[in-house]
Amino acid sequence: MAAIYSLYVINKSGGLIFTRYLWHSMHAISQQLSPVSRCSGIELLQADTFDLHCFQYLTGTKFFVVCKPGSLHMEALFKQIYELYTDYVLKNPFYEMEMRRAI
Repeated sequence: MAAIYSLYVINKSGGLIFTRYLWHSMHAISQQLSPVSRCSGIELLQADTFDLHCFQYLTGTKFFVVCKPGSLHMEALFKQIYELYTDYVLKNPFYEMEMRRAI
């Protein structure tokens, strides 16, 4: 399992659960500037001390994980995170779509 430093969830309108975050804007701009058609935006940002992985679901919700450089099996991790998110957030009868709240 990858060493996870932090996890962020951003709704499709760019609202971060805890605070505003610049990544949504960079992700959206990269989709428009990409020479590749149907680009899904930035998926991985690599630095010397961490990797930032982004996975966007069809609902427009983005999940970010900051982890140890070179971490493997991130797609499986995102799948588990999304399953938990759908079970505990989206199936909550009091949750409204695009609602900003802490998990």
